Amino acid sequence: MSDNLVFIAGAKAYTYIKDAGLAPDDVKVMSGAAGGPKWLILKHLDRVLFSSWFKDRKTPLFLIGSSSGAWRFACASQADPVAAAERFEQSYIAQYYRGDPTPQDISREGQRIMTQVLGASGVSEILTHPYLRLNIMTVRCKGIAASDQILIQGAGMSMAALCNLIHRRGLKLFFERALFYDPRDIPPFFDMNEFPIHRIALNEKNLNTALMASGSIPMVMSGVRDIPGAPAGTYRDGGITDYHIDIPFIKEDGIVLFPHYTDRIIPGWLDKKLFWRKPSYADNVLLICPSPTFLKRLPYQKIPDRTDFKRFKGQDNERTAYWKTAVKLSKILADEFMEVVESGRIRGKVMISCYDRR
Repeated sequence: MSDNLVFIAGAKAYTYIKDAGLAPDDVKVMSGAAGGPKWLILKHLDRVLFSSWFKDRKTPLFLIGSSSGAWRFACASQADPVAAAERFEQSYIAQYYRGDPTPQDISREGQRIMTQVLGASGVSEILTHPYLRLNIMTVRCKGIAASDQILIQGAGMSMAALCNLIHRRGLKLFFERALFYDPRDIPPFFDMNEFPIHRIALNEKNLNTALMASGSIPMVMSGVRDIPGAPAGTYRDGGITDYHIDIPFIKEDGIVLFPHYTDRIIPGWLDKKLFWRKPSYADNVLLICPSPTFLKRLPYQKIPDRTDFKRFKGQDNERTAYWKTAVKLSKILADEFMEVVESGRIRGKVMISCYDRR
């Protein structure tokens, strides 16, 4: 284990990295988890990956994210990923709410953030990026789960949680996957079929809306209706089915790089307390996450999360100071990643995933 980063690999990725190390062209897919403010701890790692490590790439790199993971990758896919990520950080940290905000209040703040992130040309830059291919996970809600009336929606989520407890595929009674993909290159995970799925090509008319839907947390934000080019209906946070993105990423050889904020892969949002629920598609995944040593460096010894809005209610200056400190310290992770990978020391640092230990 390195001091500040942990490198955890599935069986195929582990074997490859132990022998050959890791180079940018080894990575075929990057995965981005949902998780609200937790993304802040990955800010500098994203920066070094997209502004430096991948800068000479020629072949497509497929990005797949839900919620904040998709928003991070929307920044990375713009012509100036550093400037886009700066806009995201500043506008995201600057969220302020008076009293108890309604779902409509939070959705308006989300759209404010997205408008600043994309700017005047972000959408076209994403759709014409020379090698990055953005893919966004959302869900299309069914039945009472589609309602924006809190009591009705809550009943739908409770029923979904019960069905998910019995079997993960029980979620298909309430949700359908919706994959918004860059049509220039069909992604290697295009044929995923664990849940009913809609595949919608991204374009100038729906990219902003798809990103908003991907981050529309149930019971917290309003659903997004009738996305251009997609089947009619209400769309919500892709993390409901794909919290940490557990899908059949690739069929051929290659690495799925997963910068993450924890060492656990939780398939769906409703699996957070189901510690027996394990990922099914981790063979090619290299997960990199902060170590316990790094977490002790942070204020409150934890990464930012949504509970901070309650913890610092009426004390936004304290919350923003904490979040900015976490972002500043995240540069340690970026520096360590580059040193370990470029020196080849990753061969001795990588650990095999607990899901592949016998």
